[in-house]
Amino acid sequence: MAKVIVGMTMSLDGFVNDRHGSVARLYPDLAALRKTEMLQDAIANTGAVVMGRRAYEMANGDFTGYEFQVPIFVVTHHPPKAAAKGENSKLSFEFVGDLDTAVAKANKVAGNKWVTVVGGASTARQCITLGLADEVHVGIVPVLFGEGLRLFEDMGDEPVRLETIQVLKSPDRTDIKYRVVR
Repeated sequence: MAKVIVGMTMSLDGFVNDRHGSVARLYPDLAALRKTEMLQDAIANTGAVVMGRRAYEMANGDFTGYEFQVPIFVVTHHPPKAAAKGENSKLSFEFVGDLDTAVAKANKVAGNKWVTVVGGASTARQCITLGLADEVHVGIVPVLFGEGLRLFEDMGDEPVRLETIQVLKSPDRTDIKYRVVR
């Protein structure tokens, strides 16, 4: 069975977007991000992606050149009417009504590779609190937003124990990989 990895980039103070909903300051240089060890590792090891509807919409329907060339399962009750640009023999989209089903379908196609959960914050939190996540990979960008959407808010009553696996440093971010302790 595939390992389920929840990955997210956030500000040092824990926000995944600023007060205006923008993520621009978290991703100032996408070309540099694609060269980081963290993303190269994720691209090489991902067999399927689970994505929230908001994360899907951030691409404005265009996934041409998207780093994850694998089947993507988008969690939504309202699939878009138009097909996404960029679909090919490796990259496909399936719209699924709930997270459990999306992760189960992704597990089937991922084989021995990872199921990477790329967002949004609600999807990431649900994966963790429902016990679906095996690892949490957090990219921390040295910027303080002060307000916006927090990644780890409303995590439920039970604390989630994490064990640090690896810390990767690059000029514009620090990536930390944690194993979920069950």
